[in-house]
Amino acid sequence: MKCPFCGHADTQVVDSRASDEGDSVKRRRRCLDCDKRFTTWEKVELRMPQVVKASGTRSEFDERRLRTSFSRALHKRAVATEQVDAAIQRIVQRVLASGEREIASRTIGEMVMKELYKLDKVGYIRFASVYRSFQDVDDFRDAIEEVAKPVPKRRRAAVR
Repeated sequence: MKCPFCGHADTQVVDSRASDEGDSVKRRRRCLDCDKRFTTWEKVELRMPQVVKASGTRSEFDERRLRTSFSRALHKRAVATEQVDAAIQRIVQRVLASGEREIASRTIGEMVMKELYKLDKVGYIRFASVYRSFQDVDDFRDAIEEVAKPVPKRRRAAVR
């Protein structure tokens, strides 16, 4: 580490401490040339991949866009904010875990669809209608049939 006072390249770490959250390290250093002390911080930097859109343009990954997609799909639906937050974090973790420098917006859209399917079927249909560009009622019918589960027949109580 270069000394910020004299520019000397050799410094010595005097003390190291992890932050309370455990996501960074504070180091006290001493310059071996001018003997002045200074503090440095070490923090993990996770870089999200670039999002490649269908048009070929690239943009920064934006978690707010995910949140907007969920809030539009789940507008006036009884889904807890904690569930939405957890779904968004699962998507972010999957994107990070991919280790790729670029990810197709289509891939992210499919991840959103899977999470919405688990959270709320109506929200899933709403998102699917925009995401898949539904053109007519048949597209809606197909999507509804995809999420509809056969209702088990009830047994009649035995009459005594």
